Amino acid sequence: MKQEVRLDGQSLTIQDIVAIARGGAKVALASGAREEIRRVRRYIDEHWLREDAPPTYGFNTGVGKLKDYTISQADNDRFQLNIVLSHCSGVGDPAPEDVVRAMMAVRINAFCLGASGLRIEVVDRLIELLNRGVHPVVPLQGSVGASGDLAPLAHMVSVLIGYPAAEAWFDGVRMPAPAALAKAGIKPVEFALKAKDCLALINGNSLCAAMAALAIHDGERLMRQADVAGALSLEAVRGEQAAFDARIHAARRQPGQIAVAENVRRLVRNTARMTEAARAVRLPDDVLHPQYAPRVQDQYSFRCLPQVHGACRDNLLHAKTVVERELNAATDNPLVFWNDAGKLEFLSGGNFHCEPIAFAMDILAMSLAEIGNISERRLFALCDSTLSYGLPPNLCGQPAGLNCGYAVISCSAAAVASENKTLCFPASVDTIPTKSNQEDHVSMATWACRRTRQIIDNLPKILGIEYLIAARALFVTEAQLGGFALGEGTGVALRVLREAIPFQMDDGYMPAQTGPAIGLARSGAVLDAVEQAVGLLG
Repeated sequence: MKQEVRLDGQSLTIQDIVAIARGGAKVALASGAREEIRRVRRYIDEHWLREDAPPTYGFNTGVGKLKDYTISQADNDRFQLNIVLSHCSGVGDPAPEDVVRAMMAVRINAFCLGASGLRIEVVDRLIELLNRGVHPVVPLQGSVGASGDLAPLAHMVSVLIGYPAAEAWFDGVRMPAPAALAKAGIKPVEFALKAKDCLALINGNSLCAAMAALAIHDGERLMRQADVAGALSLEAVRGEQAAFDARIHAARRQPGQIAVAENVRRLVRNTARMTEAARAVRLPDDVLHPQYAPRVQDQYSFRCLPQVHGACRDNLLHAKTVVERELNAATDNPLVFWNDAGKLEFLSGGNFHCEPIAFAMDILAMSLAEIGNISERRLFALCDSTLSYGLPPNLCGQPAGLNCGYAVISCSAAAVASENKTLCFPASVDTIPTKSNQEDHVSMATWACRRTRQIIDNLPKILGIEYLIAARALFVTEAQLGGFALGEGTGVALRVLREAIPFQMDDGYMPAQTGPAIGLARSGAVLDAVEQAVGLLG
């Protein structure tokens, strides 16, 4: 992972954000970006910050609905502070540290385009906070994703200026902002903002973009992990492999579907468990098939795994494209641009509107919930002898009835999957006018990001239960089918699971099994072990 990420406003990636947010990477400005920020500000200081300057939004006027009120140059420093104080209006729980670090990095990168008009001293101050580990306490609720993330970013700025009532985390301890700055060696503790500094800092979509970037990264890993869990369930049910033939998926021309089918083929390569010889072994509870007959096809949750997982992957790829554009965007207002005559023009627009991120996160939320839906259907099938070709009912030990098995933990997966469904109502179609109708249409992108994070936090519970139940199915049939080896990747997955989960033939304390299984899904340890064996999954 990178130790330093050089920001230039052009090339910031989601992997860079992860390195900064979770890997502790420091940031630095590219030299060209630093010079452009200085050049723009010199022009502003010389030509715009005069009492006789024409009305220029955010430089010498009020903001929002108060845009028609003039701010004198003598009052501008006070005006900057007033913006911070009035806009520190977030509520709710504080954002996690990784989100705050990502938000700070996105905001700094936006300034590298030279279109924001703030002073280089402000940018350097924000870089210093990030690199020295001063993490502002930022309430997660309060942004409607329209004028960017005004309230959350204002809380960030309150720490940047050392406001006494503001709070920050430093070395894991929550404390007043001046104390955090002093402990980090950041001087001066009190820092004054000048004209346009505050508006540049708070009028952007950096919280949304930060949360979205982390969601894309985590969603990608969960989707690869779902391929592993699905392949293991396929082994448990002795699935039919023809449905994963490359020719079928090439005929569909959907890249995600093609990649998932290839993943499954790699995971089950050289499997003996999914051969006709293994299927010919009749399990005692197979009441539907008293005589062996070749299996024609499996139910959709197995057979259509590439089609469903693949469509979800294609949606994620679209969302990733949108989000990486946003990471390298100038989203405050107004923006300043050089014209052909070598003079700066200020243009008031709406790049702060977070509609692209709202749509991207809505699509990602639905896709991740669908991964959970089909996972729940597979694990459900493994508990039903009529769907699993004779696996024990509820995967219980003998005698059945005295032993209850895994029906209730299967029900828990259903509960979480259903919860995810209710979280999929698209935030982007909900709008509520704010600020005296100045913001008469909003994106609700911040909620879209927060809601997607809830689904991401839920999904390892479902995938972990699928891991558990698939491994249990393989465990309880060892006497009849243990001689049939699993595939190159699924065999590794089962080994990792068996090392962590204390299976026994009769009923055992379920948390002792679900805890390790869900923990492995949350950490991605099964995926990491599998990819080490078969290579990175597509």
